[in-house]
Amino acid sequence: MDPTHSGFHTKLIHGGEIDDTYGAATVPIYQTSTFAFKSAEHGARCFAGEDDGYIYTRIGNPTIEALERQLALLENGYKGIAVSSGMAAVNTIYQGVLGTGDHVVCTGAVYGPSRAVLETHYPKYGVEASFVDTSDPIALGKAFRPNTRLVFIETPANPTMDLADISACAEIAHRHGALLAVDNTFCSPYLQNPLNLGADIVMHSLTKFINGHADIVAGAVITREAGLYDKLRAIMVNFGMNMDPHQAYMVLRGIKTLGLRIDRATENAKRLAVYLETHPKVAWVKYPWLPSHPQYDLAKRQMKDGGSMISFGLEGGYEAGKALMDNVQVALLAVSLGGVETLIQHPASMTHSRVTKEGKLKAGITDDLVRLAVGIEDVDDLLADLKQALARV
Repeated sequence: MDPTHSGFHTKLIHGGEIDDTYGAATVPIYQTSTFAFKSAEHGARCFAGEDDGYIYTRIGNPTIEALERQLALLENGYKGIAVSSGMAAVNTIYQGVLGTGDHVVCTGAVYGPSRAVLETHYPKYGVEASFVDTSDPIALGKAFRPNTRLVFIETPANPTMDLADISACAEIAHRHGALLAVDNTFCSPYLQNPLNLGADIVMHSLTKFINGHADIVAGAVITREAGLYDKLRAIMVNFGMNMDPHQAYMVLRGIKTLGLRIDRATENAKRLAVYLETHPKVAWVKYPWLPSHPQYDLAKRQMKDGGSMISFGLEGGYEAGKALMDNVQVALLAVSLGGVETLIQHPASMTHSRVTKEGKLKAGITDDLVRLAVGIEDVDDLLADLKQALARV
């Protein structure tokens, strides 16, 4: 079937199907490094790009291509590029767009390594970076320079849960002749579609919601148009950032329940966010579907639902947060997110520890901030777990 005009859940089930000789109900794992040509002429045509035949798995593979096609379908993009990790996706974008003498504007509270690599590695190649609060369009506009080539945003931001207006960011970037790339990991294509809102590139850490089972590491980049896709795909191939076929199969398996998992985790998160906001030991809560969120109206306009990520701080600061994290029993004290299990962590000392103290403060990553990635457990068990842990604070 052609799932192009089907509903989202139908696309999740049938979007990655391939024409398999034996009629397999799931996409087979083509666990091979190389592919035999039908003839010398066929091989020459494949290398010349005149034939769609496969050459070598670093360049292309049927299992991986099925996932790439499905991700592009879900994000309403041109084509997808599956890579070995979320950071491989980030660096595919950076390497494909930025060159010596170029400048990038990035969300201050972006995933820690996405920022750290711009601060520590790219300067030696002559790339400059500015980190700003991209939830403020005025601040974003002021950050542009004549050599700005890329705006890289994450919304909701990790871990502050601040939102950037994707349409506004796209308009500002394009007015200055720059591209807009959006890290859509926190939402997945189920809750947000940046390409529909004017972005040029969307990326995911597939490790998180799209795979959803905390058992593989993977990433993806999807572009809105062909020329940019060709440029980024060449980076993936030449730098060897390719995904493994078994890795792709695992994501194809996990993606089928994406909508069901996010629906359940989102409902849980709404209950927990309300509970935390009314608890006397909690100083503040950031969750997009709470009316108290500074960009609540934008969240309602840009996202289909609130998602399952919550940031909050306790009245006792970091020491109180540490006591909470050390006493949870259902939630796991671990980094990452988007799996079926609930995770809790301290960004300032964990995922964002490589960001300078000044950078963290400017980005709003305070020492009291605790990040809760809500899973699909019974919500009463999660509420009871938070209650007993908070009682020990």
